[in-house]
Amino acid sequence: MRILIVGAGAVGGYFGGRLLAAGRDVTFLVRAGRGRQLDEHGLHVRSPLGDINLPAVPWVQASAIDRPFDLILLSCKAGQLDTVMDDLRHAVGAHTLILPLLNGMRHLDRLDERFGADKVLGGKCFVSLDKLDDGTIVHFNERDDLAFGARVGQDSGRLQAVAQALDNAGFAAQLSPDITQEMWEKWTFIATAGGITCLMRASVGDVVAADGVDLICDLYEECSAIARQAGYPPREPAREAFLQVLTQPGSALTASMLRDVERGDPAEADHVVGDLLERRLPEEVETPDRSVLRLAYTHLRAYAARRKREHQ
Repeated sequence: MRILIVGAGAVGGYFGGRLLAAGRDVTFLVRAGRGRQLDEHGLHVRSPLGDINLPAVPWVQASAIDRPFDLILLSCKAGQLDTVMDDLRHAVGAHTLILPLLNGMRHLDRLDERFGADKVLGGKCFVSLDKLDDGTIVHFNERDDLAFGARVGQDSGRLQAVAQALDNAGFAAQLSPDITQEMWEKWTFIATAGGITCLMRASVGDVVAADGVDLICDLYEECSAIARQAGYPPREPAREAFLQVLTQPGSALTASMLRDVERGDPAEADHVVGDLLERRLPEEVETPDRSVLRLAYTHLRAYAARRKREHQ
């Protein structure tokens, strides 16, 4: 199976690196600058589950793609999606499957419209990563789950082929029978984690230390209520696990959105937080002073407005 990894950032570099180290046929779709960095330094991952050091990494620019791939692992930021879809015009063929690992749900509609829903799988990952300036990818803990599955009745044989390609590749891959439910459950978690750590500019442990547990729980309940309205209420095991993580004393957990904000980079506020707010049914809309989610979104929008003004 020919696999195209879109981007060699934190997520794409980690899973693509694991697949490449396991002997899979992997090519990275990157810009010229990242390609030169890969040529000069290779791909390096520091992880408690085992480091990866790959001196030679196959990569390609969009203009050089001349035939379709079997599987495309999509790991870009939401703000890059339109450009990435243009880049994939020669990479997607009649039998290509696209596995997006973006946060939230909005990207699915856009991918469906561009390439057809029969080509777009559901997907999510739980992995805490960052990419350093030298290109090294740092994995912060021992969790690296990746789940995927059919959304619109994709052929089971093709799904099994993807499962086989991802199996025993150095990370925990699972073919899920209910991937849309799992994606909604993750969305409630990351909207809470991103909202609270960005709003407070602090780790989960610091918010807990500031008597912020009730605020965290209020935000999670607000996100869960929206998921419930959409028909995907978080199941009790997921709910218990997420709340335990979100209220853990001393936890160093921060959302990737906070790391983006602290670096002065664009944050996925609209895709992760704003889209969730937009899906709230009118009869359930709370007054602004009661909505922690709206407060977090306004905070992130103010950050984006300031960033735009200062970069003009």
